[in-house]
Amino acid sequence: MRFLQLCVIRRRYLDRKQAGTVLARTLHVCAAKCSVIVLGLPRGGVPVAKAVAESLKAPFDVMVVHKLGVPGQEELAMGAVASAGMNTVAMVLNRDVLDRVNLDDDELQRVTKRESEAVMRREQMYRGQSSDPLPTRGRTVIVVDDGLATGATMRAAITLLRELPVAERPAEIVAGAPVGSASSIQALRTVADQIVCPMIIDDHGFGSVARWYEDFTQVDDQAVYTALRARRR
Repeated sequence: MRFLQLCVIRRRYLDRKQAGTVLARTLHVCAAKCSVIVLGLPRGGVPVAKAVAESLKAPFDVMVVHKLGVPGQEELAMGAVASAGMNTVAMVLNRDVLDRVNLDDDELQRVTKRESEAVMRREQMYRGQSSDPLPTRGRTVIVVDDGLATGATMRAAITLLRELPVAERPAEIVAGAPVGSASSIQALRTVADQIVCPMIIDDHGFGSVARWYEDFTQVDDQAVYTALRARRR
C-alpha cells in the first residue's frame, strides 16, 4: 500500500468543485494508468468526484453509501452500508463508537436494516432502469468523498469493491478526499491500495468536514441524478 500525505497549508476550499480540482492534481499519477474510473459517494462526494473525473478525463459514476448514525446522535457514525447497483449491501462497523455508546444488538439490527433498504431505494432512484454501474474489473477505481471524518462511509465502499466476485474486482482501489482526519486516514490504510488526501488534519483540530469549506451547501438527490444523466450522455 502506498500512502500519500500532502498537508502543508491548512486552507479552506471554496466549494466542492474547487476541492475536486485540487484533489485531481494529486491524482495525476493515476491518470496515466489505463482504465481509470472515478466513483463519487453521494451526496457530497459527487461534485468533488465529477470535478476529479473531468480533470483526469476519466469515466465517472456513483456508489451509494449510507452512514449508520447512532440513535439520538445521528451525526456520530457507528458504521456505514454501501451498494454497487446490485442486490448486495456491504456493512462496516466502527467498533470504537459502538463500544462507547453501548448499543444493544436489536437496535443495531433495526438501524442496519433501515439504512440498507434506504441504500437500495436511492440506488434505484439515481439509476432507474437504464443506467448500470460502470464495470470495475481490472480497473483502477478512485473512490471520492468530500471529506473523511471517521472514514466509515469510505471503508464501506471499498469493502464492497473488495467483496465483488473475482471476475469483477478492480485491479487497484484508491481512496481520495480533499480533507481528512488523521485517524480516518490511518483506518483506511488497511483497506485501500492508495490514499490521496491533500489536507490531513490531526483529530483534535479537525472538527467536521464542513469546517474546511467556505461553501458547504447540501447536495440534493436531483444534483446526483443530473450528474449521472450527464455521464450517460
